[in-house]
Amino acid sequence: QLQLVESGGGLVQPGGSLRLSCAASRFTLDYYAIGWFRQAPGKEREGVSCISTSGGSTNYADSVKGRFTISRDNAKNTVYLQMNSLKPEDTAVYYCAARAFECGSPWYGVYDYWGQGTQVTVSS
Repeated sequence: QLQLVESGGGLVQPGGSLRLSCAASRFTLDYYAIGWFRQAPGKEREGVSCISTSGGSTNYADSVKGRFTISRDNAKNTVYLQMNSLKPEDTAVYYCAARAFECGSPWYGVYDYWGQGTQVTVSS
């Protein structure tokens, strides 16, 4: 089974930046689209972003568009989420997830493999 591990979370002040990483083990990520999701206390899990297998296509939630950038380095078997201009409402546990070949329609729909999550806290 594909295994995903997130890292890079932490505490940051409003307006700051963090870069999250999603590293795969046991299998290559070459044939998987990768999505980022987040869940804040008391709220439903929401899709943040998705990137296609080649990195040629990306999707973003309206709430993060223009602030977050998803990218991938297939040679390193890793997907990244660069988060800039962070706001307190970005505070959540962030998860990466994988699905075969493409992000899908909708892009935040069904994913087959999930990481354990990493905490992001935006506070002054």
